[in-house]
Formats: sequence, structure tokens, C-alpha cells
Amino acid sequence: MLNIGPHLTITNGFESAAKEALSIGANTFQYFTRNPRGGKAKALDAEDLQKYAALSEANGFAPIMAHAAYTMNLCSQDESVRAFARTIMRDDFERLVQIPNSLYVFHPGSHTGQGVDVGIAYIVDALNETLTEEIPPVICLEGMSGKGSEVGSTFEELRAIIDGVTYSDKMGVCLDTCHLYSAGYDVVNDLDGVLEAFDHIVGLKRLRAIHLNDSKMDFDSKKDRHEKIGEGTLGIEAITRIINHPKLKHLPFYLETPNEVPGYGAEIATLRALYKPD
Repeated sequence: MLNIGPHLTITNGFESAAKEALSIGANTFQYFTRNPRGGKAKALDAEDLQKYAALSEANGFAPIMAHAAYTMNLCSQDESVRAFARTIMRDDFERLVQIPNSLYVFHPGSHTGQGVDVGIAYIVDALNETLTEEIPPVICLEGMSGKGSEVGSTFEELRAIIDGVTYSDKMGVCLDTCHLYSAGYDVVNDLDGVLEAFDHIVGLKRLRAIHLNDSKMDFDSKKDRHEKIGEGTLGIEAITRIINHPKLKHLPFYLETPNEVPGYGAEIATLRALYKPD
């Protein structure tokens, strides 16, 4: 079964979001843990989470994905920005423990001119400060496109972060198809080669999820601009190969395309028709 869902806003709780996902043929969804630009997260409702858990189990949901705020830069040159990011991450982790069947993904950050090695060291320090034994093993680094001073656009950088984390068994990776292509990993013409490189450097056991997006940008552009499925430079044939690849097809796929809910529904219907069950 293709495990796929849209990015939704948790406006009226997790149960409502799950129902919205089901209404468009999804069996999972992604959401921001708080306003994507930062700020305080909305309090969790225990009754709502219980209802969501029951609905999720009854409909065979894949894990939902909690996405950290974009402003959470763990490796900024500014100590106050790094401290704010650690506060957000700590709060997100405390909430994650309460949400059943959930993954967590965050952008590693931008080193803002200090260099990749310094950026990685700051990210590792933040994870070692905030990760505890109680946190489930669902924390995913997102592979980035390489724009500006982003950290995490190469498999080597993702591996370096994971290697530095004390509770490294809790760490995984979420690859984004748009980011991969923009970062110089040719998932259109050499998907097998990209996956072999990832397995050699990071390990496929670390790959927990895929952000499934087409791209407005050319290969190796180092720019991050998502496009609707089949309307960008990846194209529908490459995306079909991705969702059907034997090393990927069991993973949850999360759409971050420039769509509203009905548009996500149309994409999900298209992808389900292209998916080939085992």
C-alpha cells in the first residue's frame, strides 16, 4: 500500500486533520509543530489525541510527520538564535512523546558563514542537549538543497551529524526529492546510484521518510522551489520510479507541493494509480 499524505494545518485538532486526510485518500499527513516562523505551540488536547489514535489505528495510518519551524536554526552565528532553536526543539520533543505514531523532521540549519564543520558541531551539541532516553527513535534530519549556507545538503554532512549524537539510535533521515535533485543527486537519471551512495555513506536503515515534491529548478541548482507532482523538472516518470522503488516503496511519503487540500487529493489519486503493490 502506498503510504502518502499532504501537509495540513492542525486547526481543529489531530482527529479533524486525520479526517481531512482520509477525505482526500491519504493515510498520513505532515503538520508544523507551531507557526512555521516560530512562536508558541498550541496546547495539546488529551481527548483529541485519544480520538486521533483510535481513528489512525482503525484506518491503518502510517506515522504522521511533525515538522519543526523554519526559524529553528541550531547553528546560527548568533547565540540567541541558537538558544531559541534549542528551546523550540526541547518543547517539540516533549510534545512528541504525547503524540502517538509520529515522526519528527527538522532542517539542520544554516551556518551563516562560520563554515560547515562549525555548523555541524553546533547541531550536534543541540541534539545532545535536548535528546533524552524518553524520546522515541523518530528524529529525522532533512536533506537540504544546498542554498546559501545550509548544512545537510550532502550525505556526508548528514552522517557527520548522526555520528556525533549520543543517542544516535534515535536519529534518522527524511530525503526530499526536490532538495536531492537541486543538491546534485540525480534521482531522475540515476536513482539506483543515489540510493547506493546514501546506503554506503548514511545507511538505508536510517531513511525513515520521503518528502515527495517536484521541482521548479534545474538539476544541481542549489535552489529550493517545490513544484506540483509531474509539473516540474523531475517529471512524472521519475516520481513513478521513486514511489515504486523496492528500497523506498514501504516508506511514508509526504507531499509539500504548492497546493491546497483539493490539489493534494488530485495528486494522491494520481500517485495511487501509478503505484504497483507487491
